[in-house]
Amino acid sequence: MIELAAAIRNREVSPVSVTDHYLRRAHEINDQIGAFYTISDELAVEQARAAEKIVTSAHDATQLPPLAGVPIPIKDLNMVAGVRQTLGSLAFKDNVPVTDDHVVTRLRDAGSVMLGKTATPEFGLPCYTETSIGPPARTPWDLSRSAGGSSGGAAAAVASGLAPAAQGSDGGGSIRIPSSVCGLFGIKPSRGRISEGPLMPDLAGLGVNGPLARTVADAALLLDIMSGNYPGDMYTQPPLPPGETFLGYARRAPGRLRIGRTMQSPVDGATVHEDCVAAYEDASRLLSSLGHEIEDIAMPMGADVVPFFETIWYAYATLAPVDPGSEELLLPLTRYLRERGRATGAQDLIFAQAYLQAVTRGALGMLNAYDAILTPTLAQPPVPVGYFDEVEPSENFERQKRFTPFTALYNVSGQPAVNVPLYWNSDGLPIGVMLAGRMGDEGTLISLSAQLEDARPWKDRHPPLW
Repeated sequence: MIELAAAIRNREVSPVSVTDHYLRRAHEINDQIGAFYTISDELAVEQARAAEKIVTSAHDATQLPPLAGVPIPIKDLNMVAGVRQTLGSLAFKDNVPVTDDHVVTRLRDAGSVMLGKTATPEFGLPCYTETSIGPPARTPWDLSRSAGGSSGGAAAAVASGLAPAAQGSDGGGSIRIPSSVCGLFGIKPSRGRISEGPLMPDLAGLGVNGPLARTVADAALLLDIMSGNYPGDMYTQPPLPPGETFLGYARRAPGRLRIGRTMQSPVDGATVHEDCVAAYEDASRLLSSLGHEIEDIAMPMGADVVPFFETIWYAYATLAPVDPGSEELLLPLTRYLRERGRATGAQDLIFAQAYLQAVTRGALGMLNAYDAILTPTLAQPPVPVGYFDEVEPSENFERQKRFTPFTALYNVSGQPAVNVPLYWNSDGLPIGVMLAGRMGDEGTLISLSAQLEDARPWKDRHPPLW
């Protein structure tokens, strides 16, 4: 993405030709990969032509917006004025917002071209992207397997070469899960780093927008662009000091770090697959070889937190205002989660939030002793399309928990966390590892990840579909 932006600024390629390439590619293989629900041909070409005028008339290329003419798709949970926003649901198949989400505004202001809306599961609730709106989102490393969720379409697009990078969001692992199964670098920023406004409520603070990209530097630049707060944001983060950028962190050594590692999780019955163990051990050896101090630790959050997280998740499922006459259009899992949410009283919801906050306060006391925490990203390799929906909704939800037992911890705590694509198994499937950092310290994670990328580059690993 950074190289493409430079080539556009230097007039080596035109925004219109770049956009035409990605649009053509998306139309050719989207039915196979399930990356987009909406491909915005007219809007993308219009924005590309406007970017071309700006680039060709600029007297100083350094003054151009950082993403001038660079295509960046938007997840279909986010609002783009005048473009269909389905939320992954037939109940919203004709919904067209009249305003942008703040994160979309920031990407627009940076000069990006909006290719379309990427696939997401219904209301972003599950960890896989299979709906009635479009084809399943599949990892291009094996088209029989899921691209994960809820930013499954975003990950499928970037990993398949349909976009140079993408915007996603993460409320329980939704950037890191698809990044892991699609072989990408993804950042879940600290709570409050990126505005969730103007409409999405951030009461529990679980969800945050973030980047999915093929390199650490690309993701860091996107994070610089997407970051910022607006009046009314419930959670905020102070900006970086003057002169500092997240991209700058991607270009500096992290120094010798103290890194805790664990394969413990709060989810009972979550067994870590041997491939995920191998990826975890491989990353541990690589970190040690780079001079970092690696220490085994106990995870400070136990199984007691899971029911309280579930209580909040059930409540999240009820946020979408579905007309009662359209409830039958919702998928079985969504109806199950919404029924549980409606059965949750206000007192139970407030207590769940209070309990998780109390546990987080204690956990951070231990976790903050380390510069980073290493765990597997997922407990299993990419699963087949249909794996979760082949069982009843209650068991579906249990399967999801056992598949993703590590990721939601950092949505609860609000800490930043990244998926790093260092390992591919014997079947050629990407198996990510996760690094989490101190609240507000994405910079250290970015520097450390860039060091890992330099030691074992993954940028030029391409799936057969590439």
